[in-house]
Order: sequence, then structure tokens, then C-alpha cells
Amino acid sequence: MINQALLTGRTTEHLVRLNDHHRLQAAAVSAFTALQSAAAKAGFDLQPASTFRDFDRQLAIWNGKFRGERPVLDSHSQPVDISQLNDGQRGELILRWSALPGASRHHWGSDLDIYDPSLLPAGKHLQLEPWEYQQSGYFYPLTQWLSAHMAEFGFYRPFDQDRGGVAIEPWHLSYRPLAECCEQQLTPAVLLAAWQGQDLAGYDWIVSQLERIFLQFIVNGRTSTP
Repeated sequence: MINQALLTGRTTEHLVRLNDHHRLQAAAVSAFTALQSAAAKAGFDLQPASTFRDFDRQLAIWNGKFRGERPVLDSHSQPVDISQLNDGQRGELILRWSALPGASRHHWGSDLDIYDPSLLPAGKHLQLEPWEYQQSGYFYPLTQWLSAHMAEFGFYRPFDQDRGGVAIEPWHLSYRPLAECCEQQLTPAVLLAAWQGQDLAGYDWIVSQLERIFLQFIVNGRTSTP
């Protein structure tokens, strides 16, 4: 049984250092380091853009978007004016790109976002948008190499296609041996417990739709076979 604090980003006890700015579980660090070495031999500088993210950070992201303090994007990565939208409309847009606090795979220490800084043109900044990793994008060669080799090291893309929930995220890698254990134990009840006493924007709408949200945006991001 996995500690619910680990599942929902309320502890860091499961983490070790990947580098000065990033942490993962020890097994994921070992696997990613091996993947990095293989990528380097193929001519890529595979680096993490984001690894562990705690509950409070995810809560700040969610609340900032819900309250119009952070940009909200549509399915085509275009900014949306949410000022005239109701809670449900806001929530649906945000869930395409951002997880609910407590429901992010980045809480587990098994998942990370990646890029290759050597492929980023001078003067350009990483945006973590699909076009960067797709054909004609900066990181497309890395995407192709990872598609061919990441499974050898235990990694897969949970958001490799649009299943009507989370948008495609070709940068998001998950270390299967750890992530699958967490997937099996994260439930709506675990999330409800994590939200007790928290200032979660849109709480009433979220709770009223939780079973559907869980299936559409959390379970729907899982892949059960290599």
C-alpha cells in the first residue's frame, strides 16, 4: 500500500536528487540516467524540464488558472479569455493541460517532462507545447529516438494521444514500474481527502463532477500495456 501523502504530493520522503534542480524516486533516477546515456550516444542532450511537483505547487497552478491569474489555453495551445466562462467551462479547459492538485503524475516521482536544450534555437524558450515535439518542431528528432528506445528503459508516454481527456504531451515520460503502482491506488476518495481544508478554486463544480473527471482526465491518461 502506497502512502496517500506520496500519491497526492504531500511528502518528499520518496525522492532523491536527479540534479541540482530536479528530484525523482531512486529507481526512476537510475532508469532516466541510463536513458540519458543512451541518448547521448545517439547525439542528444536529454534533460529534465520538470520532475517532482508538490501539492502546493499544483494547487497554485490550478488556482492561478481558474482565477484568471495565469494563461489558460485551448486544445490548440491558443490563449482563452475565461472572464465570461462559468466554473464548469473553466475547469474543462484547464484540465486539458493541468492536473488537479493531488492528481498530478508529477507528485509520484515517477514522471518527468523532457527536452534537448541543444536543439532549442538561439533566442527561443521552451514552451512545452506539442508542436515543438512534432514533425517540423525543434525536438522532433528526439521524439523519434525516444519512441524507438524509451521502452527499453521502462519509460512510456501516458499522454501519447488525445483520448478526449488530457491533451497530447509528447514531452511527458512516465517510468512504468513506479507509475503503474501509483495509478492503481489513486482514487476519487484519496483526492477528496487531500482537498479537505484546502482553498481549491471551483471546488463545488469539481466535486459534483469528480467521478467523470477522474475517468476522463486521470484514468484516461493511463496505458496498461507496454
